Amino acid sequence: MRLVFFASGEFAVPTLRRLAAGDDEVALVITQPAREGGRGRKPIPTPVRTWADDLKLPVLEAENVNAAEAVARLRELRAFLGVVVAFGQKLGPELLGAFPAGCINLHASLLPKYRGAAPINWAIVRGEERTGVTVFRLTQRMDAGPILTSRWTLIKPEETAGELHDRLAGVGVDAMLGALELFADGVIPAGTPQDDSQATVAPKLSKRDGWVRFDRPAMEIIRHICGMTPWPGAAARFEAADGRWEQVALVRARPAETPDAPTGDPGSIDARRYVAAADRYLELLELKPSSGRTMTWQDYVNGRHVQAGDRFQPPD
Repeated sequence: MRLVFFASGEFAVPTLRRLAAGDDEVALVITQPAREGGRGRKPIPTPVRTWADDLKLPVLEAENVNAAEAVARLRELRAFLGVVVAFGQKLGPELLGAFPAGCINLHASLLPKYRGAAPINWAIVRGEERTGVTVFRLTQRMDAGPILTSRWTLIKPEETAGELHDRLAGVGVDAMLGALELFADGVIPAGTPQDDSQATVAPKLSKRDGWVRFDRPAMEIIRHICGMTPWPGAAARFEAADGRWEQVALVRARPAETPDAPTGDPGSIDARRYVAAADRYLELLELKPSSGRTMTWQDYVNGRHVQAGDRFQPPD
């Protein structure tokens, strides 16, 4: 089967590698243009561009994939199906019509739950016990097309969004291969319509979404910390009783072993180096100072001489 692969982000790389090694032909990889980044502000290609070059696959960097010249090139390829994974642009009706079988999309949630840009983060933040991936037929409604395949997995305790992202990227390979089997011998499967009454939204995150408030239940804070790691980062301000302070990103946390109610204000640190939440204490496991690398909480305690009475606050 002749395919065109639309993708940009790291989430798509395992699927691209597997398709490139399989029997289907990846006629073209379409990705976002390189963007300036890093200290030198040099153009940085997308992860998919980097891997496509390594795999010797033809690549088109498209600022606007729906532009007439891009659609014309796709029609010339005469590919049967478009495969979309973490691409970053909406595909318009004319582009979708360039493929006899349309396009399919790999999404990092169990649709119809968590439609939108940040399904992995919100699944953790909202306390889901399990999540997964879904391959569905692409339509003009966001993440709402008929479902072809899905795979689920449990969310591990203290698992960060970054870790779950990488696991789901691997799970997605199996889901995509299962979906492509449905197209064997030129069949065009209709898929199963989604139940819109069960749909939830996973909106795009901003830096402010990461700000941590400690006047909430401990489990809400813990899920927020894990769900905002690594992006946008669970941001807080460490304030020592002697006046020292710095901005940090909290990386991982869990409930403290003892369920006793806090005696100090939310965000205050007690003699055991536990942090007070609204209902109980939580134990920090890892954090990242703004000027350094991720470290264990114990290393931070030792290095900053953290004492009872120090505290965390939301960032300024």
